[in-house]
Amino acid sequence: MAPDEVTDDGEELIDPISQKSGFSQTSSRVAVLGHPIHAMSVAFPIALTFCVFGADALYWWTGDSFWARAALWAAGTGFLFGMFAGISGTAELLLVPGIRARAPAWTHFIIAVTLLGILGTNWGHRLWGYEDAVLPYGILLSALSVLMVMFTGWHGGKLVFDYRLGTSKGN
Repeated sequence: MAPDEVTDDGEELIDPISQKSGFSQTSSRVAVLGHPIHAMSVAFPIALTFCVFGADALYWWTGDSFWARAALWAAGTGFLFGMFAGISGTAELLLVPGIRARAPAWTHFIIAVTLLGILGTNWGHRLWGYEDAVLPYGILLSALSVLMVMFTGWHGGKLVFDYRLGTSKGN
């Protein structure tokens, strides 16, 4: 329900959260020339998460060790870029009052931290014996990562496109 709506009975409903000071302050504070760093940096870990799953599937299909090695590198790089995106996103959450006041931002944060845990586990699982790590647990962790990144990305997109959180112009 949007802040300050009227019910069918004509009763005005006021969202107490929207009355807090800073609720309308939603513009990005972690930005370069008005471009939010978090929004720019999430593309890399998202793409690399899909690459890990694709490389695992190709290794399973072909048996070529190149794909297992590629999955190792994609998993590590995706995790490290994800940490960077996570740090910038956490900074936005903590520094911008209008983001911090909204429950969906915290939901996105919790899901994203869980995803980082899965990405780190997937990378760590591959560090010693990347070929042996693919089947069965590596590809299962990759599939779970893909599902989690889609869920997290959907929630993040809702925050940006529906609530305009973390954008340079805000509400």
